[in-house]
Amino acid sequence: MTRRYKAIIAYDGTNFAGFQVQPNVRTVQGEVEKALTKIAKGKPIRIHGAGRTDAGVHAKGQVIHFDFPFYIDPQGMMIGLHTMLTEEIAINHVEEVDDTFHARYLAKAKKYTYRIDNNRVRDPFLRHYSYHHRYPMTKETVERALAHLVGTHDFTSFASTHSDKEDKVRTIYQTSVELNEKTNEWVFTFVGNGFLYNMIRILMGTLLQVADGRRPAEDIPHIIKAVDREAAGPTLSPTGLCMETVYYTVKDIPGYVKGGVRDD
Repeated sequence: MTRRYKAIIAYDGTNFAGFQVQPNVRTVQGEVEKALTKIAKGKPIRIHGAGRTDAGVHAKGQVIHFDFPFYIDPQGMMIGLHTMLTEEIAINHVEEVDDTFHARYLAKAKKYTYRIDNNRVRDPFLRHYSYHHRYPMTKETVERALAHLVGTHDFTSFASTHSDKEDKVRTIYQTSVELNEKTNEWVFTFVGNGFLYNMIRILMGTLLQVADGRRPAEDIPHIIKAVDREAAGPTLSPTGLCMETVYYTVKDIPGYVKGGVRDD
């Protein structure tokens, strides 16, 4: 009798060609599936993730599920996976779940962060996890721009032209930015019911233009209204982007209220 397991995994995406399995390249899904197939004594195992992170993107709270041909204690499953995976991937939690659970389709919202190294000289210890932007930035201006993003909007202007989603309406429940004055690292946070292909990286390319004074914060509503990718800023590097949390119950979503958003 097959058993379904849910796992929360973290990974450093630097040396992966993304989460989703692809031929002839190294992916997170591919590495985890190889390990599970060995544990399953050669029976191929397919995993399903809550989201498909791109090459170079990291995760602290990616959620996966998979069906396994026989029972293994969740703790034993976690230990077994760790013995077969490189240190780039950590299995932080494993539990057996009902066969109706689906990591992707039942997700209600996700939280992502994007980190900016704002030191004049690039910090080599942040290079895989923060995007370097050496120009002075103004926090108050950034916060005004972020506030314009909260709510339900057509985010066509912030979606890649390669996006395969026809409906580009999404809800952002909460945005924030925090500055670590000791390291001069900025952490942008986005919580939403879904994000389009490259959406956060395009948002960040636009927000950096606001942060360093190249465009006003009040441009954001006009960019949204334009429904035109050309109206927004560039697509930033995947470096700095991290999937932090996947939410499966609405009560856990920061900023969520039924029928709208709240200001937490």
